[in-house]
Parts: sequence; structure tokens; C-alpha cells
Amino acid sequence: MPSHSETRILPYTPAQLFDLVMDVEKYPEFLPWCLSAKIIEKQKKTLTADMTIGYKALRETYRSHVTFVRPEKIDVRYGGGPLSHLSNAWVFHAVGSGACELTFDVDVDFQSKILSSIMNMFFDRAFIRMVSAFEQRAAAIYA
Repeated sequence: MPSHSETRILPYTPAQLFDLVMDVEKYPEFLPWCLSAKIIEKQKKTLTADMTIGYKALRETYRSHVTFVRPEKIDVRYGGGPLSHLSNAWVFHAVGSGACELTFDVDVDFQSKILSSIMNMFFDRAFIRMVSAFEQRAAAIYA
């Protein structure tokens, strides 16, 4: 099962980065390969969302169940679609004045062997690019 983890220090507060990650329906505006994102249900500490990702001829929709504690942590679990497993976590720790240590972890497994083979070739680069897209979005919103 492919996995990726990275930590970055960013010049934003944990609350700012938390709010950015939780703004799921804005993902198509800045995330590579995200074609649509829709919150299906939102409660005090949880939400369910559908996301459609695509690249060239590939297009898949999956559901995520999200639990969160603002502004410290967001946990995402697989809820249905072309994957056999998805878990990822965003953790936000204040460092210094107005800065945040962001840790992002993801584990994914695909039902399709073809999709799995394709994603394995690009997995780390794809998630580095994704986290960079969040960083660029934060700069555009909060700078």
C-alpha cells in the first residue's frame, strides 16, 4: 500500500491552515486533478464528502468520512468508491508567533490493478504537489 508523509513549517496559524483544508468545496479551484468536491453531510466534529479526481481519460469519484478537532487535527477515512483503503491525517502545531508545523500523512490502496500501477509510479510526486497546492493557496488567501 503506497504511503506518503511530510512535514512543513509554514508562516500561517494552525487555525488558518485548518480552515483552508476544511474548505473542501473550494478544492477544484486549486488542487491538481480535483474535478469536483461536495460536502454531503456536516456535523459538529464530522463531515462526509464526495470528491471526483481525474487525469486525462481517468476519472473516479470517492467518498470520505472526516473527523476533526479545530484547529489541531483532521482525519480522513475512506467511505466508498474505487479505492480499497484511504486514510490521511493533517496535524497542525503552532511554532513561534504565527507559524505552524504542518504534518500530512496518507495511505492509499486501489481496487483497480491498472490504477494502482499508474498511481504507484507518481504517488510521492502527486502528494508533494498536492501539499504544495495547499501551501500556494494559503499564500494567495492569507498573504
